[in-house]
Amino acid sequence: MTDQARAIELSSRRDWAGALKAVKQLMAHPGDTAQVFRIMRALNAGTAKRGYERLLGTAEGGRIAYEHVELAERLSDPAWVARFPEGSVGAAYAAFLRRTGYSAQGLAAVSRTDDPQEAQHPVSWFGRRTRDVHDIWHVLTGYRADDPLGEACLVAFSYAQTKGLGWALIAVGSALTGLRSPQGLAAARAIWEGYQLGRQATWLLGEDYEKLLAEPIDAARARLQLGRPERYFALDGAPRTIGPVMATA
Repeated sequence: MTDQARAIELSSRRDWAGALKAVKQLMAHPGDTAQVFRIMRALNAGTAKRGYERLLGTAEGGRIAYEHVELAERLSDPAWVARFPEGSVGAAYAAFLRRTGYSAQGLAAVSRTDDPQEAQHPVSWFGRRTRDVHDIWHVLTGYRADDPLGEACLVAFSYAQTKGLGWALIAVGSALTGLRSPQGLAAARAIWEGYQLGRQATWLLGEDYEKLLAEPIDAARARLQLGRPERYFALDGAPRTIGPVMATA
């Protein structure tokens, strides 16, 4: 068995003890993004493999997989990001980068800190692709990346989209923390709303992201059946500390 095949086999085993330890650390230190990736590696057993196989079953999936674009490289190129027209998803993403100071390479670097090996296996590529579109999902859904509640809501959305148990564990932990926040039940309901919106939406990991970034953002949201997170927007801007903030600076 090759090293890459062995890595894929090992990634299909869940490590609940390691995940719970990482969740405890994350809830105590919400800005510790490395713990997020530890939880993902511990619990998202087989998620990337299933997602890759699902991608191959879509109309454009074979071409997308064959082209094997590393999105972190594209999204970290200022000239490439700046090419998208005003009013597009790409223009909104460029504004997101300017406003937050985050970068796709920043998130990738945190991921590599926890696991410096990045296999070239197609399943590993799909896992990186899932990681690298995270901030684009912030832009599409409207959940703020610099807001713990916005991050927690997108985590719940991501669980609905990926079925990775790591996302579910973080979302539940964030909801329980939210119950103890000033917003209480309203915060937990906003996180639950994120899960519901993720279930209702088109499968975003099947998208061609270069084409998607060129689309008008309102048209893209309608096509992808992305509902408006009303419960979150009702609380947006209120002071709180609820869940992880996946800083990508």
